[in-house]
Amino acid sequence: MPELELSGLPRANVLGVGIHAIDMEETIRRSNLLIDGGRKGYVCVTGVHGIMEAQSDPALRDILNRAYLCVPDGMPTVWVGKLQGHHDMRRVYGPDYMIEMCRRSLQQGYRHFFYGGAPGIAGKLKMKLESRMPWLKVVGTYTPPFGPLSSEQEHELVAMVARQKPDIIWVGLSTPKQERFMAQYLERLDVKLMVGVGAAFDLHAGLRSDAPAWMKQCGLQWLHRLQQEPRRLAPRYLKHNPRFVWEICGQLARWKGFALEM
Repeated sequence: MPELELSGLPRANVLGVGIHAIDMEETIRRSNLLIDGGRKGYVCVTGVHGIMEAQSDPALRDILNRAYLCVPDGMPTVWVGKLQGHHDMRRVYGPDYMIEMCRRSLQQGYRHFFYGGAPGIAGKLKMKLESRMPWLKVVGTYTPPFGPLSSEQEHELVAMVARQKPDIIWVGLSTPKQERFMAQYLERLDVKLMVGVGAAFDLHAGLRSDAPAWMKQCGLQWLHRLQQEPRRLAPRYLKHNPRFVWEICGQLARWKGFALEM
């Protein structure tokens, strides 16, 4: 991990997951530092779902805590950070982060690669973003299988990335699959920055609508997503949301301890 770039950047302890106390502008600045410095790292855009998955998965918690940046994707993580004294902490919403990095590539000249999504989604995303930003350099896309990559598929992906040499690989898989993928393949792929952005692919490809700003600010974006995908998301929210509230109350009241191991 590039320690120099992260010196002085505190983390909020959210149930043992270290969420960087950061905002969008600083996230972009530090992403640029990593790329321009020729270093390698991955960014986890993390909300309640990732934090709760990490409670029963020490390997995932370690992946989140070893990230170059682990940024607050949801308002609950921001609120916890503020309660811990990180008053300048702001939400870094994955789809917005992705668009801002693409937009600023006009000056930086970054090369982008899209990995993930259902069949056809990465290609559609490429066309949509290039129509919005004609200067954008999307040098490749790859749609993985539902399960792990075969040895042949791994070779194909490694060769494609080596040939196209992207600066950023945007990973559009669900949590925790995307975090595991980035940790496993960062050193094997010829890329500087990998970012897991989950549903951003569907959103920017026009397959899903975004929540209104007021719902995002109030921490109610999950309701908007639940309305669009009730069958897939209802079990997740029913499992994770009440438990998160209970556990975070215990942490803040100090009758439950959560060590931050990095």
